[in-house]
Amino acid sequence: MSKFSAADALALPVPERLQLVEDIWNSIADAPHALELTEEDKRLIDERLEARRRNPSAGSPWEEVCARITARRK
Repeated sequence: MSKFSAADALALPVPERLQLVEDIWNSIADAPHALELTEEDKRLIDERLEARRRNPSAGSPWEEVCARITARRK
């Protein structure tokens, strides 16, 4: 397999770079066991889960968040 540098990737047209990013992301998603959470990550997740447990009605559903973001762009 030949080496492919960041400079090579940046020389690609944008659609091909997007495909490359998608391919890389999918390869990472296919190997979740290879990623280890730090203790800080675990603590933050635990805090957020506890906050959700204490107040499940806090926050907004994704559909509302997406609508707010989309409305700001108009």
